[in-house]
Amino acid sequence: MDEASIQLKEKLEALKIEHRDLDAVIGQLANAQPVDLFQLQRLKKRKLVLKDMILKLESDLLPDIIA
Repeated sequence: MDEASIQLKEKLEALKIEHRDLDAVIGQLANAQPVDLFQLQRLKKRKLVLKDMILKLESDLLPDIIA
């Protein structure tokens, strides 16, 4: 494994952790009273961005297979 793929895997793991943490925060915020809809929407948007970044990194890590 080369240095670039190791760095990609580390970044991928960090993004997954942040995504999981955001999921927990969103769950807590949704159950809190009063609900801060603006903050909730902002966190959900960030979570979607993280998910897109995770999918991109995962596809970058997969080797190209020529059929």
